[in-house]
Amino acid sequence: MLLMSWNVNGIRACIKKGFFDFLTTHDPDILCIQETKAHEAQVELVTPGYHQYWNSAVKKGYSGTLILTKVVPLSESYGIGIEEHDQEGRVLTLKYESFYLVNVYTPNSQRELTRLDYRTKQWDQAFLSYIKELELTKPVVFCGDLNVAHKEIDLKNPNTNHNNPGFTDAERASFDRILARDFIDTFREFTTAGGHYTWWSYTFQSRARDIGWRLDYFCISKSLLHLLESAHIFPDVLGSDHCPISIQMRL
Repeated sequence: MLLMSWNVNGIRACIKKGFFDFLTTHDPDILCIQETKAHEAQVELVTPGYHQYWNSAVKKGYSGTLILTKVVPLSESYGIGIEEHDQEGRVLTLKYESFYLVNVYTPNSQRELTRLDYRTKQWDQAFLSYIKELELTKPVVFCGDLNVAHKEIDLKNPNTNHNNPGFTDAERASFDRILARDFIDTFREFTTAGGHYTWWSYTFQSRARDIGWRLDYFCISKSLLHLLESAHIFPDVLGSDHCPISIQMRL
């Protein structure tokens, strides 16, 4: 099974920049999308062969998640069951026979770190509790834009970014706590090298110069590791300031 994830930074904008060509070329069994910035009724998204599951933010034009899947799930759920966290459409879960798939768009800590405490002390902890609760029943695959570069090798310029959103000590430690609870960063099972990024700022020709950050992840329960076959990043796919990522698993 080929699973892919992509923060499209606006599904309507991405459609104009080649989204359907990407979908046809890569043909994933499941595609998890973050930052749709739209409600389903606002988008002409015709995807033959795929079932669509949307979780849009209450606020229009903001956040939102979407899953396109060829494999019909046993059930779906929206959010993590906590109202204050579920207004922005950030979590979408599909239940399959042998695993849960969780599509997540983690809140950004924002400039001046105005949302850092909310993100690390409330959101991350609530999300970890949610996926561990799911794991009591079935293993979990969660993916999406986690808005953190975990290690110094996960961004081009670590020395100048320690106090910037996405690379603060608090955010990195929060991700450490998630991995410490028996989850695996799949990409790091295949490479320990730096220079692999999934997001580039629109400023200063960052993408052309490959000044990037690895903010997008597939993480899996440790019990699924023996089923993991590959993990990839697709930096040449345009259409967003993020690029897609994938894993191949025997599911």
